[in-house]
Amino acid sequence: MAERSFKAEVEHLKLGAGQKFTGEGILAITKALLESGVGYVGGYQGAPISHLMDVLADAQDLLSDLGIRFEANANEAAAAAMLSASVHYPIRGAVTFKGPVGVNVASDALANLSSSGVTGGALVIVGEDYGEGSSIMQERSHAFAMKSQFWLLDPRPNLPSIVKAVSDGFDLSEASNTPVMLTVRIRACHVTGTFTCRDNRRPELTVEEGVAAPRSDFSRVVLPPASYRHEQDKIERRWPAAERFIRERHLNEIFGPATAPVGIVMQGGMYNGTIRALQQLGLADIHGDSEIPLYVLNVTYPLVADEFADFCAGKTSILVIEEGQPEFIETQLGSFLYRATSEVRLHGKDVFPMAGEYTGAVMRDGIAAFLKDAAPQILPDTVRAPNTEALEIPDLSETVPIRPPGFCTGCPERPIFAAMKLVEKELGKHQIAGDIGCHLFAALPPFEIGGATMGYGLGPAANGAFDGGGDKRPIAIIGDGGFWHNGLSSSFGNMAFNKSDGLAIVVDNFYAAATGGQDVMSSRAASKTKSTRNPIGRALRGIGIDWVRQIDRTYDVGKMRDTIREALTTAEKGPKVIVASSECMLNRQRREKPLRNAAIREGRRVDVPRFGVDESVCTGDHACMRLSGCPSLSLKKLDDPLRDDPVASIDQSCVGCGNCGEVADAAILCPSFYRADVIHNPGPVEQRLARFRGRITSYLSARRAKRRLDLGVSP
Repeated sequence: MAERSFKAEVEHLKLGAGQKFTGEGILAITKALLESGVGYVGGYQGAPISHLMDVLADAQDLLSDLGIRFEANANEAAAAAMLSASVHYPIRGAVTFKGPVGVNVASDALANLSSSGVTGGALVIVGEDYGEGSSIMQERSHAFAMKSQFWLLDPRPNLPSIVKAVSDGFDLSEASNTPVMLTVRIRACHVTGTFTCRDNRRPELTVEEGVAAPRSDFSRVVLPPASYRHEQDKIERRWPAAERFIRERHLNEIFGPATAPVGIVMQGGMYNGTIRALQQLGLADIHGDSEIPLYVLNVTYPLVADEFADFCAGKTSILVIEEGQPEFIETQLGSFLYRATSEVRLHGKDVFPMAGEYTGAVMRDGIAAFLKDAAPQILPDTVRAPNTEALEIPDLSETVPIRPPGFCTGCPERPIFAAMKLVEKELGKHQIAGDIGCHLFAALPPFEIGGATMGYGLGPAANGAFDGGGDKRPIAIIGDGGFWHNGLSSSFGNMAFNKSDGLAIVVDNFYAAATGGQDVMSSRAASKTKSTRNPIGRALRGIGIDWVRQIDRTYDVGKMRDTIREALTTAEKGPKVIVASSECMLNRQRREKPLRNAAIREGRRVDVPRFGVDESVCTGDHACMRLSGCPSLSLKKLDDPLRDDPVASIDQSCVGCGNCGEVADAAILCPSFYRADVIHNPGPVEQRLARFRGRITSYLSARRAKRRLDLGVSP
């Protein structure tokens, strides 16, 4: 159950030639694949391209009608391996995943694919997750493209350019027998626009037709001596063919005046930011017409030396706008100028930051610094437009607390870590390794559990150095998404093979929740196209791990605590795994809320649980918050002049999971939490009973307020 359905938008994918398509970049990419005659598509979800996989999943009927094979792969390596269908067969294939982590996982298959070369066009769509909106380490995919010689496209972030890049990518791949990477940045994935459609095309050769007439060629197998010839083929034939195609098809674009003393070279993805900066400097209009020549690299690898030389002709200085580091493009262009003994000065990271996202302010200031040095006469009297005066921005770091990411309200993973904190209080601190996924938020306050993660599915493997090294058993946390992605073989297979004595906790929330709630092998829901309902415990026992404990309700903090304690103190040797299962609250609410609201509208009786805090009982020590951390659990200042400290309070965002009360009970905290069921559409008897109770409560409250009710309490 993905976090968003694209059933309605999928209808737009059926538009034909001449019709206008309006939508997000993700949908435009899907439409472009259909228009390009793709034969098969695969991938693994991950920001910023998670929705691309969701769109493809929702469009399976349309794909089937066109003879297109779609597969939601177990991981990025499996997706990249699919592209082997394009090695011998003239079938166009595309896969997609998050970069650079997805590229890292897929690197073995991608390197082999690049070595052998392809017959049909092979396109790898990479969600380039770099910058302040990123959720991963700050790296670029450019280095891999250079290392394995994938041609790398970085189109201008508008729908016509993105759609054209998909078509050009397939053509370039086939013209040079080389796989192509298409990078789409976060903003490009979600930019909205319009483009003119072409008709969808059935693949010239479907995968069914290909498997019916098998082909093979030993020279394409990556084994010596063929592998030595592959490298020579890249240099002697494929690279020149790619450069020739790039020039003849004008994949890179030039804008602005024909002659000028300076010019700007940029990645295609930086075009919008460049134009906006030039507008602020008074050097471009609202239509994007620039007074400075612009060389837009929609293909950032390979760079075409003679095309760059033509752009530099008659200029004294060139600015390279390349977001991220190292400065691959700037270094290569500098090499071109040096070899040509050119006197053109090259600027880039001398006026732009070496690392970090190039925001609007960074772009404006960097271009202004370049022009002040290289061509100050071009700048208007003021380097800022009249409506862009610099404002003094106050430093809010001292008054506004940071807001790190955290678990959602009602998240079933929170009680797991509350239980771990209780065990830590008894047994002391343990070595804890984390994994990629929502559970990684436990490294932050208030839990502060775990301090390292080595990759998706590698949490238990990260503890290999500590296993058996002392009296305390190391602990690893991994999610069900990571378990099926890479964890079963790389982590748990490693634990079983090496007779680990550590503990691994599998956080099973029924989905690949961190990537958008997609189904995995152990999901509970039935699926027409996927194999689900495969227990994690059965897979663990199948590889020889016998000490497995299944907990089907993580909100039972007491049971979680006792099971973790048992795993850390038992005399039994060998790997120990706790599978802690409860459904992701976001997905549960997405499923249940529409049903509950519909029932209420239809007049049916519905109970909605809510939790609260009795202000008269709460001691105000806030221990419940330190062990829960729920966003709906906050502070409330009382009007009572005898009580200065704020008490705990539960706001209206509560989803009724009951974790706060469970934590208070397991930790022997104050019994101030209570549950109240909100009843919608009650029956006649319940209404009369509620009115009767209300009158009694009002009467007693009034009596007490007048101090005439004697409860027998001594003064």
